[in-house]
Amino acid sequence: MFKILISDKLEKEGLDILTADKNFQVDCKFGIPVGELKNIIKDYDALIVRSGTQVTVEIIEAADKLKVIGRAGVGLDNVDLSAATKKGVVAMNTPAGNTTSTAEHTMSLILALSRNIPQAVASLKSGKWERSKFIGVELHGKILGIIGLGRIGSTVAKMAQAFGMTTVGHDPYLSVEIAAKNGIKLIALEEIYRTADYITVHIPKTDETTGMVSDKQIALMKKSVRLINCARGGIIDERALIKALQEKRIAGVAIDVYDVEPPDFNSPLLKLDNCITTPHLGASTSEAQVNVAVEIAHAVKDALSGRGIRNAANFPSLSAEAYKAIEPYLDLGERMGKFAGQLVQGAMKEVKITYSGAVAKEKVTAVSMALAKGLLTPILGDTVNNINAMNMMKERGVNFQEIVSSQEGEYVNAIALDIVTDKDPFSLLGTLSSNKQPRIAKVNNVYVEAVPSGHMLFINNNDKPGIVGAIGTILAQAHINIAGITLGRENHQGIAVSVVNVDNEIPESVISSLRQTKNILFVKAIKV
Repeated sequence: MFKILISDKLEKEGLDILTADKNFQVDCKFGIPVGELKNIIKDYDALIVRSGTQVTVEIIEAADKLKVIGRAGVGLDNVDLSAATKKGVVAMNTPAGNTTSTAEHTMSLILALSRNIPQAVASLKSGKWERSKFIGVELHGKILGIIGLGRIGSTVAKMAQAFGMTTVGHDPYLSVEIAAKNGIKLIALEEIYRTADYITVHIPKTDETTGMVSDKQIALMKKSVRLINCARGGIIDERALIKALQEKRIAGVAIDVYDVEPPDFNSPLLKLDNCITTPHLGASTSEAQVNVAVEIAHAVKDALSGRGIRNAANFPSLSAEAYKAIEPYLDLGERMGKFAGQLVQGAMKEVKITYSGAVAKEKVTAVSMALAKGLLTPILGDTVNNINAMNMMKERGVNFQEIVSSQEGEYVNAIALDIVTDKDPFSLLGTLSSNKQPRIAKVNNVYVEAVPSGHMLFINNNDKPGIVGAIGTILAQAHINIAGITLGRENHQGIAVSVVNVDNEIPESVISSLRQTKNILFVKAIKV
């Protein structure tokens, strides 16, 4: 008999799946106080939550029998994943439950924006008959640019094609072949900005994607363009949107998500005639609520019954002894992935991970999961996890290889990452220091001794005198402290690599100054 606690409201259809199984005792304690949850969680094998319950490290540490945490919804922001992993608890969510709902809401906004529906409704209800004022545009024959071609973005493409729209898109993790099968032409972001009649974003909010559509990008767009955001607030810069709308630089905007929710009700976004706004309704359909309830119920049931784990945000449970042995390599793998994911150029076609030395004796598949997650995180954010990362690569046509080598290498333990793209190949070699701390030992053909942690600068430069001094001067002028720096070069006076660890975030003005420095060829601020 497994005991399941449900602490947030779950639709009846999900409850019925669990209560119908005689192997489960299901207790519903919706809105249970944190103190009470901590006291009783020790008796339960599974906990199902939505967004209301905060599953903290204290809750997890008190859960002596807990095997599964399931969230009926996208993301696991309210679950301490690190604590769950160390406790051997599988944490899972329902990433597909609101796909149709969000895609349909996107199309609803596109249609409403094209035909001025909210404005026309308001006008008619105020006693006016203004047919000529609300002349709209057709979708047929128009170009829809989709940024992010995961489940939702791809579904939007199919729906838009039914309206006769031409669908183009950008997703660095989707192959040209897979996109073409879905009727989507992959093009560069800049080309989307220049050519699309409609642009919709379907990507998670990360450091890389926050503000990715702002003044510079809007300046490239047609004046007839219409922008839609049903993903996350802040991906399209609200300040830039307001300015563009007020200046009639773009035709219109429809947004469902905001920087802060609820938004400032005095914001011009809620007052401008050429802006349609809805209160984060993307997943707000009765079907979506049922879908996530049913999906999490099946997932928890299967996990407890030993029939497999789906949509887990961490790797399968390991014994305490096995976890202790593998933990440093998991950290190294994820950091290598994040490091590479922010530097690789072009769409990935092949990812190969080779293990040699001591690490080859461990359960390296868990490390591969962590590395794959790190590699996709800069773009996909919390929609990717250790379990689904490899499948996401497969869905995008990326060939993923894991090789365990019995040959001794130049390091006691080493993880080699080789990435083939449609542009330039990229490779990393990672290892552990004597105190088991992660290190980047080699970038492409250049040996380094970099610490993949926190805010970093990655620089390619000509091997000429004065580079280190110039970097230090520019950072000092911006009051940015250098925590560490490592240098390497292919050969004397050839191409060199500088990896700089700093104490805080590096502003774009500093990056711009470095790029203008003589003999510096490439600069990228990354965070690991």
